[in-house]
Amino acid sequence: VQLQASGGGLVQAGGSLKLSCTASGGIYRVGIMAWYRQAPGKQRELVATVTGGGRTNFADSVKGRFTISRDNAKNSVYLQMSSLIPEDTAIYYCNADVATSFWGRNAYWGQGTKVTVSS
Repeated sequence: VQLQASGGGLVQAGGSLKLSCTASGGIYRVGIMAWYRQAPGKQRELVATVTGGGRTNFADSVKGRFTISRDNAKNSVYLQMSSLIPEDTAIYYCNADVATSFWGRNAYWGQGTKVTVSS
């Protein structure tokens, strides 16, 4: 299973950016999908999650500014980021709970996409 993330870049404070991530390869079923981020010198933190049924959860720091969604047919997850602030600067990683068979499941990570917010 591979997760391919894209959409990062440089944006000014107050701007918007949309991240995408697609899972592929030997997938039986995709469970919870999520976005994490890791800022320089800090630990990786959870940003948002979305279940297969569309239920979402957000870190307090991004509530009201970020939206997470998914396309189950494409095994993809998206993170729409708005009203960006410099503190959002980080490498963003997608994560997915993937079943490769009826019995086997694991958590997989994308390669990370860098988001830089300038003040």
